[in-house]
Amino acid sequence: MGVFVFSGGKMEFYNVGKIVNTHGIRGEVRVIATTDFVDQRFAKGATLYLAGKGNPLALTVESARPHKGSMLVKFTGYDNINDVQAFRDHELMVSEEDQEPLENGAYYYHQIIGLDVETLGGEHLGTIKEILSPGANDVWVVQRPGKSDLLLPKIDQVIKQVDLDNHVVKVELMEGLE
Repeated sequence: MGVFVFSGGKMEFYNVGKIVNTHGIRGEVRVIATTDFVDQRFAKGATLYLAGKGNPLALTVESARPHKGSMLVKFTGYDNINDVQAFRDHELMVSEEDQEPLENGAYYYHQIIGLDVETLGGEHLGTIKEILSPGANDVWVVQRPGKSDLLLPKIDQVIKQVDLDNHVVKVELMEGLE
């Protein structure tokens, strides 16, 4: 669910999927995608990085197709099941430079998690610790000191301003949220 950040040297990587199994004998792997940009991430020629021990392994997408709620992905130069068996249960990532620019008002999870949350009146409520995606709207989970977590739906009536530069989210609590 969240965003996996791996720092190796100066490059940061962000999770776009997990290899959950091999498929067939010709080197395809089954990937559960964790990105909103499936078509771009798994496009022919795209570079993905396999998380593992040491530095991430750069892989080039040769082909990808949807299959039963997941993606079947074939990497260039990996033509046999034995070549990809070790990839199972590993995360696929994209480098920070390859991230898609987002439209105004849209954010990557890693930009939101860790931000301070304040009411419009300046009252500090806590820190965003995770983001849930249960349905139509994401829910931002705010960890509050000495209280239970506060669940904030990502809707315009509640989330009034996201200020990445000052590391703060301004919110208006609707009746029933506390």
